[in-house]
Amino acid sequence: MRNRLAGHSNTYHTYDTEQALAGIAEAGYDSVEMTAVLGWTEHVDLDAPQSELRALLDHYGLDLTVLSGHSDLTTPEGVELGIKAVRWCADYGCPVMNTAIGGHSSQDENESAFLSGVGRLAEAAEEAGVDVALEIHGDIMATGALTLPLLERIGHPRIRVAYDTANCEFYGDTAAADDIATMLPYLANVHLKDKRGGKGEWDFPAPGDGHVDFAAILGVLEAGGYTGPLSVEVEFQGEPWPPLDEVTAAMTRSRAHLNGLGLG
Repeated sequence: MRNRLAGHSNTYHTYDTEQALAGIAEAGYDSVEMTAVLGWTEHVDLDAPQSELRALLDHYGLDLTVLSGHSDLTTPEGVELGIKAVRWCADYGCPVMNTAIGGHSSQDENESAFLSGVGRLAEAAEEAGVDVALEIHGDIMATGALTLPLLERIGHPRIRVAYDTANCEFYGDTAAADDIATMLPYLANVHLKDKRGGKGEWDFPAPGDGHVDFAAILGVLEAGGYTGPLSVEVEFQGEPWPPLDEVTAAMTRSRAHLNGLGLG
């Protein structure tokens, strides 16, 4: 497989940008998915000079593969923020902007409100040359199977999918190994996230510590020819977050487990 294995900065949710980048580099990654989610994990300021982030990434030997810029796309304000994130990606040279229909926290989403605004986001993405990856998240996109008709209604090649291998269980009670193939034609990003417990139970340990079948998932991705970005995301058991050294240890353990399955 030719995928880049990135560390997701959201794993360092309660820590600052430099702590996140230092930890991801220490854990052995050479690329990163950066988080710019207002009110949750604000590791990227879309209004700050990009040179500051470039310098930090260069210092830690990391390449930016994806910007995670969730906003509530069922509102005009959220669509504007999504467009801003897309344009930020174009300026930086980042090919994918990851987001979700209702933003970070929403589960019960207004599909008609989303569909009324997503066209503007798609047009901005086309102009910018950036893919918008809608995350498997919430009620409308709880699984890949549920997402298919939505993508057909949107019908724009720049609106793609970020598959989260634990969210499909948390929201949709469906194992990723049985579902991810539905999204192969639409994938622009994959979050390799593990899960313990059932639907609605927030317990996302380091990959290899839960029950998600990553060997099967990677087999599906390889057979389907997916060569896009992969990001390791660990969200533990929610807040309060573990101590910084435990977060980095989890990221190190995750990389070792996935390396053992053939990911470089």
